[in-house]
Amino acid sequence: MTRYLALFGSINVGGNRLKMADLRYAFEREEFENVEAVVASGNVLFDFDDRPTEGLEELFAYMMRERFDIDSFVAVRTREEVRAAVEDNPFVGVGEDKFVHTHFLESQPSDEQFDKLVSDHQGRGEEKLALGNRCLYIDYVNGVGDSKLTAAFIERRLGCRGTARNVRSLARILTKM
Repeated sequence: MTRYLALFGSINVGGNRLKMADLRYAFEREEFENVEAVVASGNVLFDFDDRPTEGLEELFAYMMRERFDIDSFVAVRTREEVRAAVEDNPFVGVGEDKFVHTHFLESQPSDEQFDKLVSDHQGRGEEKLALGNRCLYIDYVNGVGDSKLTAAFIERRLGCRGTARNVRSLARILTKM
């Protein structure tokens, strides 16, 4: 069995309220093992046979629509991928952990798409950006709340959805994995 992390976007925001107990139960009904919600809403650890994470992402997005009537992006990563999302982030140890994020993406953007994101963001804020493997590394420098670098802004430039977690939360999740 492989240990996975499912990162749900759009949970408990904008009216998409969902109890983590209900989400855990949905996972268990689908025969996933050792299901555990961690750190904050929208993070679920589980064990399952080793398989490509893209198929699991599709399954969970379908489950969210069918069971809960919520259209949610879901990123699924292995323990090694979560570790890399922290260790490969060039802003870890430079910026404040609560402001340094990994934005998990549904696909790998091209260098051209990333360059467009950086170019379009120029002059809009002090955030620092770097492209990773199916993720975007961001140092929000002055915090996420007032940033103009929103998920919608990122999605339009990169052509794919994502969901972000700060490195402090990811480190706590890693200890649970």
